[in-house]
Amino acid sequence: MRRVLQIFPFLRDPMIAVLVIATALALVLPAAGEARSAATTVSNVGIFVLFLVNGMRIRRSEIARGIANWRYFGPLMLFVFGAMALLGLGFGWLAGSVLPPLVALGFVFLGCLPSTVQSATSYTSLAEGNVALAVVGAALINIAGVAVSAPLFALVGGVGAADVGLEAIGRIFLILVLPFAIGQAVQDRFIDHLIAHKSTAAWLDRSVIGIAVFVAFSGAVEQGLATMFSPTDWAALVVLVLAMLGLALGAAWGTGGLMGLPRGDRIAFLFAGSQKSVAVGAPLAAILFPPASAGFVIAPLLLYHLAQLVLAAPLAMRLAKNA
Repeated sequence: MRRVLQIFPFLRDPMIAVLVIATALALVLPAAGEARSAATTVSNVGIFVLFLVNGMRIRRSEIARGIANWRYFGPLMLFVFGAMALLGLGFGWLAGSVLPPLVALGFVFLGCLPSTVQSATSYTSLAEGNVALAVVGAALINIAGVAVSAPLFALVGGVGAADVGLEAIGRIFLILVLPFAIGQAVQDRFIDHLIAHKSTAAWLDRSVIGIAVFVAFSGAVEQGLATMFSPTDWAALVVLVLAMLGLALGAAWGTGGLMGLPRGDRIAFLFAGSQKSVAVGAPLAAILFPPASAGFVIAPLLLYHLAQLVLAAPLAMRLAKNA
Protein backbone atom coordinates (compact mmCIF):
# COMPACT_ATOMS: atom_id res chain seq x y z
CA MET A 1 0.00 0.00 0.00
CA ARG A 2 2.87 2.37 0.78
CA ARG A 3 4.32 1.64 -2.64
CA VAL A 4 1.00 2.40 -4.32
CA LEU A 5 0.73 5.72 -2.45
CA GLN A 6 4.29 6.59 -3.48
CA ILE A 7 3.47 5.98 -7.14
CA PHE A 8 0.03 7.60 -6.96
CA PRO A 9 0.21 10.27 -4.22
CA PHE A 10 -3.09 11.80 -5.37
CA LEU A 11 -4.81 8.86 -3.63
CA ARG A 12 -3.84 10.49 -0.33
CA ASP A 13 -5.96 13.53 -1.17
CA PRO A 14 -9.18 13.39 0.93
CA MET A 15 -10.87 15.56 -1.71
CA ILE A 16 -10.96 12.54 -4.02
CA ALA A 17 -12.87 10.54 -1.40
CA VAL A 18 -15.29 13.43 -0.81
CA LEU A 19 -16.08 13.76 -4.55
CA VAL A 20 -16.55 9.99 -4.94
CA ILE A 21 -18.82 9.75 -1.88
CA ALA A 22 -20.91 12.79 -2.91
CA THR A 23 -21.37 11.44 -6.44
CA ALA A 24 -22.17 7.90 -5.26
CA LEU A 25 -24.67 9.18 -2.68
CA ALA A 26 -26.42 11.25 -5.35
CA LEU A 27 -26.67 8.18 -7.59
CA VAL A 28 -28.07 5.96 -4.82
CA LEU A 29 -30.10 8.45 -2.75
CA PRO A 30 -30.59 11.70 -4.70
CA ALA A 31 -32.18 14.71 -3.01
CA ALA A 32 -35.53 15.35 -4.66
CA GLY A 33 -38.55 17.57 -4.02
CA GLU A 34 -38.48 19.30 -0.62
CA ALA A 35 -35.25 17.47 0.26
CA ARG A 36 -33.53 19.08 -2.72
CA SER A 37 -34.75 22.53 -1.68
CA ALA A 38 -33.37 21.99 1.82
CA ALA A 39 -30.07 20.63 0.45
CA THR A 40 -29.76 23.66 -1.86
CA THR A 41 -30.27 26.02 1.09
CA VAL A 42 -27.62 24.17 3.11
CA SER A 43 -25.28 24.31 0.12
CA ASN A 44 -25.73 28.07 -0.31
CA VAL A 45 -25.13 28.72 3.39
CA GLY A 46 -22.03 26.53 3.25
CA ILE A 47 -20.71 28.38 0.18
CA PHE A 48 -21.20 31.72 1.99
CA VAL A 49 -19.24 30.48 5.02
CA LEU A 50 -16.52 28.98 2.80
CA PHE A 51 -15.85 32.26 0.99
CA LEU A 52 -16.02 34.15 4.28
CA VAL A 53 -13.23 31.92 5.61
CA ASN A 54 -11.28 32.29 2.34
CA GLY A 55 -11.41 36.05 2.77
CA MET A 56 -10.03 35.69 6.29
CA ARG A 57 -7.11 33.43 5.41
CA ILE A 58 -5.73 35.00 2.18
CA ARG A 59 -3.51 37.79 3.46
CA ARG A 60 -4.04 41.25 2.01
CA SER A 61 -0.27 41.60 1.70
CA GLU A 62 -0.18 38.52 -0.59
CA ILE A 63 -2.83 40.05 -2.83
CA ALA A 64 -0.90 43.34 -3.02
CA ARG A 65 2.36 41.51 -3.75
CA GLY A 66 0.72 39.52 -6.51
CA ILE A 67 -0.78 42.60 -8.18
CA ALA A 68 2.63 44.31 -8.08
CA ASN A 69 4.29 41.41 -9.97
CA TRP A 70 2.34 42.13 -13.15
CA ARG A 71 5.05 40.79 -15.49
CA TYR A 72 4.21 37.29 -14.24
CA PHE A 73 0.57 37.59 -13.20
CA GLY A 74 -0.59 39.56 -16.23
CA PRO A 75 0.30 36.76 -18.70
CA LEU A 76 -0.94 34.15 -16.21
CA MET A 77 -4.33 35.87 -16.01
CA LEU A 78 -4.52 36.03 -19.81
CA PHE A 79 -3.65 32.36 -20.07
CA VAL A 80 -6.13 31.18 -17.43
CA PHE A 81 -9.07 33.35 -18.51
CA GLY A 82 -8.17 33.78 -22.19
CA ALA A 83 -6.37 30.78 -23.69
CA MET A 84 -8.07 28.25 -21.42
CA ALA A 85 -11.52 29.75 -22.10
CA LEU A 86 -10.91 29.40 -25.86
CA LEU A 87 -9.64 25.86 -25.34
CA GLY A 88 -12.81 25.05 -23.43
CA LEU A 89 -14.89 26.55 -26.25
CA GLY A 90 -13.10 24.37 -28.79
CA PHE A 91 -13.61 21.19 -26.78
CA GLY A 92 -17.21 22.17 -26.12
CA TRP A 93 -17.71 22.30 -29.88
CA LEU A 94 -16.10 18.86 -30.28
CA ALA A 95 -18.14 17.41 -27.41
CA GLY A 96 -21.36 18.78 -28.88
CA SER A 97 -21.28 16.19 -31.65
CA VAL A 98 -21.05 13.17 -29.34
CA LEU A 99 -22.35 14.20 -25.90
CA PRO A 100 -25.51 15.86 -24.48
CA PRO A 101 -25.54 19.66 -24.96
CA LEU A 102 -25.26 20.45 -21.23
CA VAL A 103 -22.15 18.26 -20.91
CA ALA A 104 -20.64 19.96 -23.96
CA LEU A 105 -21.41 23.30 -22.30
CA GLY A 106 -19.53 22.00 -19.28
CA PHE A 107 -16.26 22.18 -21.24
CA VAL A 108 -16.86 25.88 -21.82
CA PHE A 109 -17.63 26.34 -18.13
CA LEU A 110 -14.46 24.41 -17.24
CA GLY A 111 -12.31 26.64 -19.44
CA CYS A 112 -13.58 29.80 -17.73
CA LEU A 113 -12.75 28.71 -14.17
CA PRO A 114 -9.72 29.87 -12.14
CA SER A 115 -6.83 27.68 -10.98
CA THR A 116 -6.92 25.48 -7.92
CA VAL A 117 -4.83 26.87 -5.05
CA GLN A 118 -3.97 23.81 -2.99
CA SER A 119 -2.87 21.29 -5.63
CA ALA A 120 -1.14 23.91 -7.81
CA THR A 121 0.93 24.91 -4.80
CA SER A 122 1.57 21.32 -3.67
CA TYR A 123 2.77 20.10 -7.06
CA THR A 124 4.90 23.21 -7.62
CA SER A 125 6.61 22.36 -4.34
CA LEU A 126 6.99 18.69 -5.35
CA ALA A 127 8.55 19.77 -8.66
CA GLU A 128 10.94 22.14 -6.81
CA GLY A 129 9.41 25.22 -8.39
CA ASN A 130 8.79 28.71 -6.98
CA VAL A 131 6.30 27.89 -4.22
CA ALA A 132 5.82 31.48 -3.03
CA LEU A 133 4.91 32.56 -6.56
CA ALA A 134 2.52 29.61 -6.90
CA VAL A 135 0.72 30.43 -3.65
CA VAL A 136 0.22 34.10 -4.48
CA GLY A 137 -0.57 33.43 -8.15
CA ALA A 138 -3.22 30.79 -7.53
CA ALA A 139 -4.79 32.86 -4.74
CA LEU A 140 -4.93 35.97 -6.91
CA ILE A 141 -6.46 34.07 -9.83
CA ASN A 142 -9.11 32.57 -7.53
CA ILE A 143 -10.03 36.02 -6.23
CA ALA A 144 -10.34 37.31 -9.79
CA GLY A 145 -12.27 34.20 -10.81
CA VAL A 146 -15.09 34.96 -8.37
CA ALA A 147 -15.88 38.08 -10.40
CA VAL A 148 -14.57 37.06 -13.85
CA SER A 149 -15.63 33.45 -14.46
CA ALA A 150 -19.42 33.96 -14.63
CA PRO A 151 -19.48 36.89 -17.10
CA LEU A 152 -16.66 35.29 -19.12
CA PHE A 153 -18.67 32.08 -19.33
CA ALA A 154 -21.73 34.02 -20.49
CA LEU A 155 -19.62 35.78 -23.14
CA VAL A 156 -17.84 32.68 -24.44
CA GLY A 157 -20.78 30.29 -24.06
CA GLY A 158 -23.17 32.52 -26.01
CA VAL A 159 -26.86 31.66 -26.14
CA GLY A 160 -26.29 28.18 -24.71
CA ALA A 161 -24.77 29.47 -21.50
CA ALA A 162 -26.55 30.10 -18.24
CA ASP A 163 -28.55 33.28 -17.95
CA VAL A 164 -25.99 35.48 -16.19
CA GLY A 165 -28.37 38.38 -15.72
CA LEU A 166 -28.87 40.77 -12.83
CA GLU A 167 -30.40 38.05 -10.64
CA ALA A 168 -27.44 35.69 -11.13
CA ILE A 169 -24.95 38.52 -10.62
CA GLY A 170 -26.78 39.44 -7.42
CA ARG A 171 -26.55 35.86 -6.13
CA ILE A 172 -22.83 35.74 -6.97
CA PHE A 173 -22.28 39.00 -5.11
CA LEU A 174 -24.27 37.91 -2.04
CA ILE A 175 -22.90 34.37 -1.78
CA LEU A 176 -19.33 34.75 -3.09
CA VAL A 177 -18.09 38.35 -3.25
CA LEU A 178 -19.72 39.82 -0.12
CA PRO A 179 -18.51 37.12 2.31
CA PHE A 180 -14.99 37.30 0.86
CA ALA A 181 -14.95 41.09 1.32
CA ILE A 182 -16.21 40.72 4.91
CA GLY A 183 -13.49 38.13 5.55
CA GLN A 184 -10.83 40.52 4.26
CA ALA A 185 -12.18 43.29 6.50
CA VAL A 186 -12.07 41.17 9.70
CA GLN A 187 -8.97 39.18 8.72
CA ASP A 188 -6.64 40.62 11.37
CA ARG A 189 -8.91 39.34 14.15
CA PHE A 190 -9.27 35.75 12.90
CA ILE A 191 -6.28 34.80 10.72
CA ASP A 192 -4.12 33.49 13.57
CA HIS A 193 -6.99 31.27 14.74
CA LEU A 194 -7.45 29.92 11.20
CA ILE A 195 -3.75 29.17 10.88
CA ALA A 196 -3.85 27.30 14.19
CA HIS A 197 -6.85 25.25 12.97
CA LYS A 198 -5.75 24.78 9.35
CA SER A 199 -6.97 21.18 9.13
CA THR A 200 -10.48 22.16 10.27
CA ALA A 201 -10.64 24.88 7.60
CA ALA A 202 -9.52 22.34 4.98
CA TRP A 203 -12.40 20.04 5.92
CA LEU A 204 -14.80 22.97 5.62
CA ASP A 205 -13.62 23.34 2.00
CA ARG A 206 -14.14 19.66 1.27
CA SER A 207 -17.52 19.45 2.98
CA VAL A 208 -18.99 22.46 1.17
CA ILE A 209 -17.72 21.23 -2.19
CA GLY A 210 -19.11 17.76 -1.45
CA ILE A 211 -22.56 19.18 -0.65
CA ALA A 212 -22.54 21.30 -3.85
CA VAL A 213 -21.57 18.26 -5.94
CA PHE A 214 -24.25 16.12 -4.23
CA VAL A 215 -26.97 18.69 -4.96
CA ALA A 216 -25.84 19.09 -8.57
CA PHE A 217 -25.68 15.36 -9.29
CA SER A 218 -28.99 14.72 -7.50
CA GLY A 219 -30.70 16.91 -10.08
CA ALA A 220 -28.85 15.18 -12.92
CA VAL A 221 -29.83 11.72 -11.63
CA GLU A 222 -33.46 12.80 -11.41
CA GLN A 223 -33.24 13.92 -15.04
CA GLY A 224 -31.97 10.50 -16.12
CA LEU A 225 -28.18 10.75 -15.96
CA ALA A 226 -27.77 6.97 -15.82
CA THR A 227 -29.91 6.32 -18.90
CA MET A 228 -28.64 9.27 -20.95
CA PHE A 229 -24.98 8.19 -20.70
CA SER A 230 -23.90 5.02 -22.47
CA PRO A 231 -20.45 3.45 -21.96
CA THR A 232 -19.44 5.02 -25.26
CA ASP A 233 -20.47 8.45 -23.98
CA TRP A 234 -18.38 8.00 -20.83
CA ALA A 235 -15.40 6.91 -22.92
CA ALA A 236 -15.77 9.96 -25.18
CA LEU A 237 -16.00 12.26 -22.16
CA VAL A 238 -12.84 10.78 -20.61
CA VAL A 239 -10.90 11.04 -23.89
CA LEU A 240 -11.93 14.68 -24.40
CA VAL A 241 -11.07 15.64 -20.81
CA LEU A 242 -7.64 13.99 -21.04
CA ALA A 243 -6.96 15.66 -24.38
CA MET A 244 -7.92 19.08 -23.00
CA LEU A 245 -5.71 18.60 -19.94
CA GLY A 246 -2.78 17.46 -22.10
CA LEU A 247 -3.07 20.50 -24.35
CA ALA A 248 -3.42 22.79 -21.32
CA LEU A 249 -0.23 21.41 -19.75
CA GLY A 250 1.70 21.71 -23.01
CA ALA A 251 0.47 25.23 -23.67
CA ALA A 252 1.23 26.41 -20.13
CA TRP A 253 4.76 24.97 -20.22
CA GLY A 254 5.37 26.42 -23.68
CA THR A 255 4.06 29.86 -22.69
CA GLY A 256 6.37 29.94 -19.68
CA GLY A 257 9.28 29.15 -22.00
CA LEU A 258 8.31 31.88 -24.49
CA MET A 259 8.18 34.37 -21.60
CA GLY A 260 11.74 33.42 -20.66
CA LEU A 261 10.76 32.55 -17.10
CA PRO A 262 13.34 30.96 -14.78
CA ARG A 263 12.73 27.24 -14.29
CA GLY A 264 11.13 27.65 -10.84
CA ASP A 265 8.74 30.34 -12.10
CA ARG A 266 7.98 28.31 -15.21
CA ILE A 267 6.97 25.34 -13.07
CA ALA A 268 4.66 27.58 -11.02
CA PHE A 269 3.12 28.88 -14.28
CA LEU A 270 2.64 25.31 -15.53
CA PHE A 271 0.49 24.17 -12.61
CA ALA A 272 -1.29 27.48 -11.94
CA GLY A 273 -2.13 27.86 -15.63
CA SER A 274 -3.36 24.37 -16.47
CA GLN A 275 -5.21 23.24 -13.33
CA LYS A 276 -8.85 24.13 -12.65
CA SER A 277 -10.62 24.70 -9.34
CA VAL A 278 -13.53 22.52 -8.28
CA ALA A 279 -13.63 24.67 -5.12
CA VAL A 280 -14.87 27.59 -7.22
CA GLY A 281 -16.51 25.61 -10.02
CA ALA A 282 -18.92 23.52 -7.93
CA PRO A 283 -20.28 26.47 -5.87
CA LEU A 284 -20.50 28.68 -8.96
CA ALA A 285 -22.41 26.00 -10.87
CA ALA A 286 -24.80 25.69 -7.92
CA ILE A 287 -25.55 29.41 -8.24
CA LEU A 288 -25.72 29.67 -12.04
CA PHE A 289 -27.63 26.50 -12.91
CA PRO A 290 -30.75 24.77 -11.58
CA PRO A 291 -29.99 21.40 -9.95
CA ALA A 292 -31.47 19.56 -12.93
CA SER A 293 -28.73 21.02 -15.16
CA ALA A 294 -25.77 21.58 -12.83
CA GLY A 295 -24.81 17.90 -12.56
CA PHE A 296 -24.37 17.59 -16.32
CA VAL A 297 -22.43 20.85 -16.58
CA ILE A 298 -19.88 19.99 -13.87
CA ALA A 299 -19.23 16.44 -15.15
CA PRO A 300 -16.21 17.54 -17.26
CA LEU A 301 -14.89 19.59 -14.30
CA LEU A 302 -14.98 16.64 -11.89
CA LEU A 303 -13.18 14.36 -14.36
CA TYR A 304 -10.66 17.10 -15.18
CA HIS A 305 -9.99 17.62 -11.47
CA LEU A 306 -9.32 13.91 -10.98
CA ALA A 307 -7.16 13.71 -14.11
CA GLN A 308 -5.05 16.72 -13.14
CA LEU A 309 -4.27 15.09 -9.80
CA VAL A 310 -3.40 11.77 -11.47
CA LEU A 311 -1.06 13.34 -14.06
CA ALA A 312 0.42 16.14 -11.95
CA ALA A 313 2.15 13.84 -9.46
CA PRO A 314 4.38 11.90 -11.89
CA LEU A 315 4.94 15.09 -13.92
CA ALA A 316 6.07 17.01 -10.82
CA MET A 317 8.40 14.18 -9.78
CA ARG A 318 9.92 14.07 -13.27
CA LEU A 319 10.50 17.84 -13.23
CA ALA A 320 12.17 17.57 -9.81
CA LYS A 321 14.37 14.70 -11.04
CA ASN A 322 15.50 16.71 -14.10
CA ALA A 323 16.08 19.94 -12.17
